[in-house]
Order: sequence, then structure tokens, then C-alpha cells
Amino acid sequence: MKSKLDPLSMAAMAVTVVSVSATAPLTAAASASPLAMAFWRNCLGFAVLGPLLLLLRRREVVRVARGERGVLRREQWRPLVFGFLAATALALHFAAFMTSTRLTSVAMSTALVATQPVWQALIAAGQGVRSSRRTWVGLALSVVGAAAAGGLDIRSGGTALLGDLLALVGAVAQAGYTALSERSRADVSTPLYSTFTSLVCGLELLAVCRLAHIPLTGFDRSTQLSLLGLLILPQILGLGSLNFALGRASATTMSVLLLLETPVAALAAWWFLGQGIKPATVPGLLLIIVGVTVVVTSGGVEQATAQQGRHRSTGTPPYPAYAPYTPQPPYTPQPTPQHLTFPHSVKRDPRVNWARYTGDESPTVTLTYHGAGAYDTLFLRMPHATEEEPGRDKDDR
Repeated sequence: MKSKLDPLSMAAMAVTVVSVSATAPLTAAASASPLAMAFWRNCLGFAVLGPLLLLLRRREVVRVARGERGVLRREQWRPLVFGFLAATALALHFAAFMTSTRLTSVAMSTALVATQPVWQALIAAGQGVRSSRRTWVGLALSVVGAAAAGGLDIRSGGTALLGDLLALVGAVAQAGYTALSERSRADVSTPLYSTFTSLVCGLELLAVCRLAHIPLTGFDRSTQLSLLGLLILPQILGLGSLNFALGRASATTMSVLLLLETPVAALAAWWFLGQGIKPATVPGLLLIIVGVTVVVTSGGVEQATAQQGRHRSTGTPPYPAYAPYTPQPPYTPQPTPQHLTFPHSVKRDPRVNWARYTGDESPTVTLTYHGAGAYDTLFLRMPHATEEEPGRDKDDR
């Protein structure tokens, strides 16, 4: 990717880090139940992503509604199930992470949730993907840092230790959301997928709040301001500036920059909430950040590289196994040549585009923060004929 680190790009990166870092302090400052805050967080996210989806992908929404993209064909039921599981993992992430900000310090919560790439690497290793030695070094540093930072909470026990554990659960759930999303969104753009997961996640949290009799209205002024801040900062400014910055910088660079969420959130919690950082936890927090940085920069596309390793001699990586079907030429009963066009949202043959990537880059942006994904995608679609072919029955298509 061509780097364009001009002042505007650097400003967008700064806005991204500051906006994302406001998530934990705003949640900790509210007085409502963390589960209610998690519900409204996703409800606000859907309120933003829904109109944005209609603006950016209106034709895609129409095709999905009409069934022209075959989302509910037999071979697409499995990706749909993975999508629901991913949304459930996202709901667990929000519930655990937002609850942890009330039980432990903002610095500990954000640092432990930031270990999501570590758990994602472990999930990949469990799926048979070989990780580099550098990745395992980063994993070890993160584990040692988490143990060192949580040492005081382990000795003291109480709610702080529970908050640390919930933050780790939130990190694991976020890693699970990313892994499940990779299996479910082969033929769906990121705006549509993000809107779908926000809707499902919000409905699941609504059901939990109703079953637990958690009030969703009647909040005080501090909670209302916190919800407004969550809408403006991480949801609108954070997501918008992240996508702008990703057009000018690599996903790895943004992943490393987002690790600044921990110190920025800790500074905001100290300034607005009076939360201090215990000096004994500082070395552990730094080790966590260093370890996650090593994991992120050790090759975020190791899974793609491992799958492509057998095909380096030909220079063409394999077509992804999770695609709904391998593109085939349309059925032509007559020998006359036929002119083909792609749907409006598809601008290139996916097989050619897929073969263009090497082991040093990824065809999709998998960078996410608290469930929000970057607006980039690779469509895996079969071309459609421009007009009806004579003598061809509709059932044959």
C-alpha cells in the first residue's frame, strides 16, 4: 500500500486513537447497568451503520432482500450460522468488557482487552496455522505482563480480580468474533456485515436485559452524556477516521497505533474520574503493550501465508475454501460468444484479484476494535449474463 502520511492522515490517526480510547472511561463514568450500556452501545451502532449502509451499499441491500445474491442458498447456511455465532461472541465481548470497567481500573481493563491479537494467534494455532518464533515471544511477553499487572489484584482479591478476568473474557470473545467473521463473510461487504452483527448483538443483549429485569430507560444525566459520547466519539469519529486512515496507512500500522488506547484511556480516567495507576502495575502494563505489538508486527497474515506456502512456485495462492462456490463460466447452449458483466458492486474478476496478492499482504482488512470493522472487502461472486439467453430455462440458471 502506498503510504500517504501527510498531516491530514496523521490527524486522522490521532482522532482514531483518542476516540477509541474514550470507550472505557465513558462506560466507567455512567451509573447505568453495564449490560444496559452494552445494549445501547450496539443500538447506537446500528443507528449509525444502518443509514450508512443504505447510503454506501443500497444496491447490495436490495439484492439481498430479493435473494439475488443467494444468501440463503443451501451452501450459504453455514456462513449464516457463523455470522450469528460471531454476533453472539461480540455480545459477550461488550458485556464482559463494559462490566470490567466498573470492577477494575480503566487502565487494567483496556490493557487486558488489548490482548485480543494474542488470543487470535492462539486460535489460529489451534486451527493448525504455524506461528513464527517472534509471535510466540510476543505471546510470552503478554502473558508475563498480564500476570505482573494483575498481581496486586490477585493478592487483594475482590471485585478488581473479577474485573481483570472479565476483561480477559472480553479479549477472548473479541478474538472469537474475528475468527468466526472470517468464516462467515465471504460474499458480504463489511458495512452490511457490521450492520447485521450490531443488530443481532443488540437483540441478544436486549433479551438478556429483559430476562434479568435490567432497566433500559430513566438514566441520569451522567449516563445520558456517556451514551452520547459513545455515539459521537468511538462510533462516528472513531470508525470514520479509522477508515480514512486505512486508505493511507497499513492495517498493521493502525493496529499498533490502537494499542495507545491503554495509556490514553488511563490518562482520561485519571483526569476525569480521578483513577490513579498503581506504580507496581506499570511494568506489567508496558509488557502487555510490547507483547501485543510484537504479535501484531510479526506477520498478521501468517494464516494466509501458510495456506499459500505450497503455491509459491506458481505465484498463485489457492482460491479461499470459505467461498460459497468456485466461479464457473455461465451456461451457454449456443457456441456464439457472450458478453458478461458483473453486478454493480463487483468491479473485477475475484479470481484474478485473489491471485494478485502475495504472502506479504492480506486481501481483506481484519482490523477491528470493539466489534467495529474497517470498510474494506473482497467480493467472491460469479459473473452474471447481461441479458436472457434464448432457449435457456430459468431453472437452469
